Amino acid sequence: MPSVGQERLYAADVADDGYVWDLTRLWAHLPEAKEQLVGLFASSAEAAGLTSRDRAVIVIAQAAAIGDSYCAVAWGRRLTDWTDPQTAIAALTGDEEPFSERERALADWARTVARSPGSTTPGDVQRLRDVGISDAQIMALTVFAGLRTAFSSINDALGARPDPALTDTLDPAVRSAIRWGRTPG
Repeated sequence: MPSVGQERLYAADVADDGYVWDLTRLWAHLPEAKEQLVGLFASSAEAAGLTSRDRAVIVIAQAAAIGDSYCAVAWGRRLTDWTDPQTAIAALTGDEEPFSERERALADWARTVARSPGSTTPGDVQRLRDVGISDAQIMALTVFAGLRTAFSSINDALGARPDPALTDTLDPAVRSAIRWGRTPG
């Protein structure tokens, strides 16, 4: 028998997408933690002054850095919907051409936080300041990027795979740019 928290997670997925996501089935074992984590994503993104596109650039950069196909598929679809397939492909492949200097700095910071957080330098932080991000926003941005990396790591460690229903909605050219991580299943 599902708990109230599990039912709430499942109902939200069905209402939003028509099916229960694979990662939701995993997080349903600890629904309050997922809800709290999603709340932290939202509050840290807001405190960092991140737009929807900023969040997509950060999550895709982080997902590509650690080989997380699930978040790459989900956020690749979002970025495609908000912009176009070429922009999503550029984000997935690290092509910085369609992005502003601010977005490039955000993506670089996200990759560093994901791959090697101990390697950040004062110059890396200054680059964020130079594109108009305050110290308080840098803190919030780092919380957002770190939590997204943790979320991806948990999902991957527990075997979450991109949902076929999600992958099937992805532009084929965008899908072919994701050459890492778990295959849909």
